[in-house]
Amino acid sequence: MTEIKNYLRSLERSRAALLRADRPRTFTLAGHEWDLLDGVFAPPFSASTGAAVELLGLSGPRQRPWRGSLLEVGCGTGVIAVRAALAGAGPVTALDINEQAVRNTEMNAQRHGVADRLTAVHSDLFDALEPGRSYDTVYWHSNFVLAPPTYRHETVHEQAYVDPGYRAHRRYLAEAPAFAAAGGRVLLHFSDRGDIDALHRIAAECDRTLRVLDSRRIEEGEETVEHILYGITAR
Repeated sequence: MTEIKNYLRSLERSRAALLRADRPRTFTLAGHEWDLLDGVFAPPFSASTGAAVELLGLSGPRQRPWRGSLLEVGCGTGVIAVRAALAGAGPVTALDINEQAVRNTEMNAQRHGVADRLTAVHSDLFDALEPGRSYDTVYWHSNFVLAPPTYRHETVHEQAYVDPGYRAHRRYLAEAPAFAAAGGRVLLHFSDRGDIDALHRIAAECDRTLRVLDSRRIEEGEETVEHILYGITAR
């Protein structure tokens, strides 16, 4: 296991992000200010949210309008869901297994005036969705670091960092296409902190094809991490 893929290191990053003395109450990203609640994944301590905003065309030179409905899995502070709503997406449904993240997303939707078209829901992946719901875009910025199947999260915050046995990834690959509308798209934000070969094996077992839509190489401290946006289709 290379150091960049070491799940123990990711767990250390998770714990440090909760306890850092410089953890802010607000932060600036993509030209906007955001509220940050305790217990929620902190974009100021990771380049991944900024990379996600760029990969989705929600900021930067490739910024573009967004059309149609959006389902975001793992919304965290709500940056992606809110930015998409500001770009024209709607309605937007934002899911998170962390109840504090759901509250945080609601706060930022109110802050930026999109609460009328954004609904934040407490859910483990798709569990809380009504049967038959469909969206033009289904998106997950995943917890891409692979942990051993026997690992049990000590806090809900850790679930934003590591996925034991890639159980959540398997569920997303298997279930997400059912929530895409006709002609819709299913997206997955992954990175080379994760096990790309394992992801492709699981996709094949779920009869899914992964296609790279875009990528960014981001400097994170002394490391360079590649963030990848995949499109998922049925075989």
